[in-house]
Parts: sequence; C-alpha cells; structure tokens
Amino acid sequence: MKLFPAILVLFIFSAASVFAEESKTVEHLPSLITAALTNNPELKSSRSRWQMFVNKAEQASSLEDPMFMFKLQNQLARQPFSLGGKDPQTAKVIGISQQLPFWGKRAIRQEVAGFEAESYKWAVEERKLELARMVKETYYQLWAIDKGLEVVGRNLKILADFVTIAESKYSVGQGVQQDIYKAGLETSRMLDMQITLKQQRKSLEANLNYLLYRPGDTPVGSVADFALPQITLSAGQLNAAAFENRPQVKSLTNLAHKGEASHRLAQKEFYPDFNLSAEYMFRQEAMGDPGYNMFTLGVTFNLPVQRERRQAMLAESSSETSMVTEELNGLKNSISYTINDTLAQMERRRNLVGLYKGGIIPQAEQSLESAVISYRVNKVDFLTLLDGRVTLFNYERELYESQAEYMMKLAQLEAAVGVELH
Repeated sequence: MKLFPAILVLFIFSAASVFAEESKTVEHLPSLITAALTNNPELKSSRSRWQMFVNKAEQASSLEDPMFMFKLQNQLARQPFSLGGKDPQTAKVIGISQQLPFWGKRAIRQEVAGFEAESYKWAVEERKLELARMVKETYYQLWAIDKGLEVVGRNLKILADFVTIAESKYSVGQGVQQDIYKAGLETSRMLDMQITLKQQRKSLEANLNYLLYRPGDTPVGSVADFALPQITLSAGQLNAAAFENRPQVKSLTNLAHKGEASHRLAQKEFYPDFNLSAEYMFRQEAMGDPGYNMFTLGVTFNLPVQRERRQAMLAESSSETSMVTEELNGLKNSISYTINDTLAQMERRRNLVGLYKGGIIPQAEQSLESAVISYRVNKVDFLTLLDGRVTLFNYERELYESQAEYMMKLAQLEAAVGVELH
C-alpha cells in the first residue's frame, strides 16, 4: 500500500506540469482585434456590399442613354432596294431622342440610393463592433480558463502534500488509511476538472482563430492580468453617447431618411416623364419637287392616369418609413435596457471581486492554514482539512470568473454604446 501514495504523487505532479508547458507567449488584445477587423471574411463581405451600394448610388441620377435612329422613309414597295429619289416623299431620316424624367426625380433617386448606401456603411461599422466584442469576450474567457488551470495545478500540489501528511500519520498509527483514499478521490476530481478546462480552452482557441480567420490549430498564448476599469459615466450619459455614436442607430436613421425620400419620389410619379426627339430628313429632287431637306422636333410624355399604382407606391414608402422608425425606437429602448442591466451586473461583479480579495479569500486561507496545523496534531479530521481546501478553491475560481465576467460585460457595454470606455 505504501507504493500507492508515491505513484499518486508522481501522477499529480506530471498532470499539473502539463499546463506549465503551454506556450508562454502573451496575447495582446488590441493586436487580436486589429487582426480580426483586417482578416475576417464576413467583415470583408460587408465592406464589399457597402461598396456595391455606393456604386449603385452613383448610377441613380444618371440619364438613360440617348437613342439614335436611322430610317428610310416612304420607300416604294415595288422598288425596295432603290435609294434614289424617284418619289418626292421618299427620304433618308436620322434622328436622336432622350428620355427625361420629371424635374426633381433624378435628384431624389440619388438621395434614396445615397441614404441606402450610407446605411450599409454604418452596418459595416456595427459589424466591426460585434466582431471586437466577440474577440474581447473570448480573450477574457481564455484568461479565466488559464487562471482556473493555475488554481487546479496549485490544488493538485497541495493535495499531494496532504497525501504525504496523511501517509506519515498513518505510518505511525495516528491516521487512517481512509484519509489517503479521500485525498486520492479529491485528486481525481481535480484532474477531471483539469481535463474539462483544457477542453474548454481548446474550444476557445478554435473560436478565436475562427474570428481572426487563421488556421484552427494556431496556438494561442496566455493572457496578461488586468485591473478592472471604473466606469465614470452615468446611465443617462451612456445612453446619450449611444444614440450619438452607435452605428446601428445611424444605419436605421439613414434608412428612415431613405423612406422619406422614397415618399417624395412616389409623389413625383404623379407627374409625367418626357421624351425629346429631333429628326433630320434628307430628300432629293423628284417629279418636279425641289427636294429640300426637312427636320422635325418633338416631345412625348406619358399620361400618369394609373393612380392606384401610384397611391400604392405612396403607401409603400409610408409603411417603410414607419417600420424603420419603430425599429429605431425599439433599438433605442433595447440600448437603454442593455446599458442599465449591464451596469448593474458590472457593479455586482466589482463588489464581489472586492469582497473576495479583501475578505473571503484571506479568511479562507487562514482557515485552511489553521486546519493544516490542527490536523498535524490530531485536533481536526482529514475531512475538515479537505473541506477547507475545497472552499478556498471554489472562492479562488469565483474570483477569477467575476473578474473575467466584469470585463466581458464591459465589452458588451462598449458594443452597446459604440465607443471605448477605458
């Protein structure tokens, strides 16, 4: 049986050393965000879509191409291939015509297309915010996982010390063999947690590599420690900043302007479009007719009598404006809720961090130290010793989780407001 503790201790140290062998490179959050914004294919696609609508806006005010016309007028059917002037009404005619929309339509069409392109521009900026938020959240989750692995590694070493103490007491008849088994069981639980945390880290690495558009097996280094920044702005100030800076607000605002411009364009549809034409007729002398050349000027326009269709166009544009306006109101309401809820959660996490660091963890460390001393002199049992270690372990993990959660909530708050807050 004495061989069992030695093997157990060796296994503990070999398992605990695995994490220490991980890459020692330190990841820098600004560099990761820059790489994501540069390389992410979804963001590139969004940029291309925006450029597509910019080019469409440049086309919106263009006139249709002029139409050139050439015809042989009043040719004799019995001599279809004769181009001579054997009849005074026969002539060769060239002409040109140009379609002209009613005054103001071209400008409004460009306005509509411009607002639509501008909305896609801000949609790209909104996507950048979302991408940066996801990178930040993954980054701080990695930090929490790494801290959790450190805590597990420390606990494995401490449990190895507990095994040594329990074996020493058992060898002199002051302990029971069950204490060694209890330590082994707790060690197995820690190893199980270590395996889970390593799997979670690999998943987070894959997610980060996905966001940065790099090979999925690219190693991800460690994350440096950080201080929790203090948010000095009030909820009202953050709301005002969000309504001014949030790209999605600007995108929907441009879509609302687009709806208003579309309504004005629909009103213009009640007026006719014009077609201007000019023709020149080449004639030849025939049958006593001197064959003077002639020209023709003309204008044609449509009659906008299909009022039901145009009324439907007005209703469509009004509905579009109403829809976007309510979407904008809903977004502002959502932003207000997100800001207030996130601030409350951040305050809770900050208070918990202060409580863990300033009170709970130091007290738990003192309690464990006292339990170790008492166990050595047989004043407490081994279960009390393990309970003290597990309690401290849980508080340490909760401390790191609270710190990471605070930073993730800060990332969500910055995405909601649309600006960096620290």
